[in-house]
Amino acid sequence: MLQVSALDLFYGDAQALAGVSLDIAAGEIVAIVGANGAGKSSLIRAIHGIETPARGTVRFDGTDITGWPSYRVCETGIGHVAEGRQVFPNLTVLENLEMGAVLKRARAAEKATLERVLAMFPRLAERRKQSAGTLSGGEQQMLAIGRCLMGQPRLIMFDEPSLGLAPAIVQEMFRIIRGLNEEGLTILLVEQNVMASLRIAHRGYVLENGRIELQGAGSELLSNDRVRQAYLGL
Repeated sequence: MLQVSALDLFYGDAQALAGVSLDIAAGEIVAIVGANGAGKSSLIRAIHGIETPARGTVRFDGTDITGWPSYRVCETGIGHVAEGRQVFPNLTVLENLEMGAVLKRARAAEKATLERVLAMFPRLAERRKQSAGTLSGGEQQMLAIGRCLMGQPRLIMFDEPSLGLAPAIVQEMFRIIRGLNEEGLTILLVEQNVMASLRIAHRGYVLENGRIELQGAGSELLSNDRVRQAYLGL
């Protein structure tokens, strides 16, 4: 479904990604793990058209989308739950969700999708008239996911979904991500929580200093000595 080939990305003279290649098949959860500054968020931003790579290609369902603006990437069916949630704080929960359905691909099913999202996240239904900025961190993350779902994505990229959340809420986030995958959504998961992400991932890639250093099944990477020492403290 998604194929990234030999991607290079620079911020000025600093190289953030160097020859990054990966692929995601329909129905998979693929995790990208690595330390702070490894290039994980840069990779998502390059895929989503927020940053323009210097070299390489991004293909979605065989179509070259390299360098497309973000709104066009969204229309192909790629959703993005950004790091830090980035809800509209002065809009209500309902208005935030409605913003997610502005895509042409999503308008016809907006009512049905809204009902599905509110059923999935009862707390959002309870707080639909409340300003998003007054929600807890976990509730805002649910809202960010719900807003993404309103756009009818086929693939969702999650950028650090557990960042800044309490441990109990972190477990809930990973349960939600696994549930979305079981419903048929393809997931690209960028996450510092290496153990939790590799436990639910079909496959994973380890990104270090802008390069893919390891790849394999999630269970294989969890048992890899290098991963265990560098990221799990074992």
